[in-house]
Amino acid sequence: MKRFYSEVSVAQADGGWRIMLDGRPIRTANGSPQVLSTAPLAELLAGEWRVQGEEIDPASFIMRDMADYAIDVVRPDRTATLAKLMSYAETDTLCYRADPDEPSYQRQRELWEPLVTGCEARLGVSIVRVSGVLHRPQKPEALAAMRAELEPLDDFALAGLVNLASLSASLITALAALEPGADAPSLFTASNAEEDWQAELWGWEHNAEQRRANRAEAFGLALDFIRAART
Repeated sequence: MKRFYSEVSVAQADGGWRIMLDGRPIRTANGSPQVLSTAPLAELLAGEWRVQGEEIDPASFIMRDMADYAIDVVRPDRTATLAKLMSYAETDTLCYRADPDEPSYQRQRELWEPLVTGCEARLGVSIVRVSGVLHRPQKPEALAAMRAELEPLDDFALAGLVNLASLSASLITALAALEPGADAPSLFTASNAEEDWQAELWGWEHNAEQRRANRAEAFGLALDFIRAART
């Protein structure tokens, strides 16, 4: 698509902030007014529009897509979004580990255990770890504490968390991203531990390496989105 605008600005309107293209406000993919909750979040989205060249690249609007998801999907049914996030808690990657005598176990423990123990300390609960792939349910009190962490978050923060949980297959990792000083590269490395381990053993295939880079970038952008939404 050809670029159809010259000026990108941010204006306070409708109880929030809106992106203006040549003075005209943007709408979401479903046609709703795209009203952002904070000025920093609006500036992130405006930045995506400003860097477009003569041709607009739809794939580059990661922040816009998360904002639209918050407005068009999360807001109409927060219960469904909370259920989606909680589904990652039941099969959290960080809780399913190799057997202790397998070489990858120690790597998993080094990268995953600090995140799990940190979550336990913050929430005051015990989280079940499993060696192998057989499912073991988490304790109801642990699930209730995780959900209680999610419920006060606004629609935009929840949209960002959906991306983080999806990319990491882990609600524990997504919740860690809410902590002050959370480091996106470290969290992503922890979430990608198994793939990285296999690559160290057998070498990276080019397409797999590019996919990893893309996922790492998306992880970092989702964390930036959440921080801007909570500013």
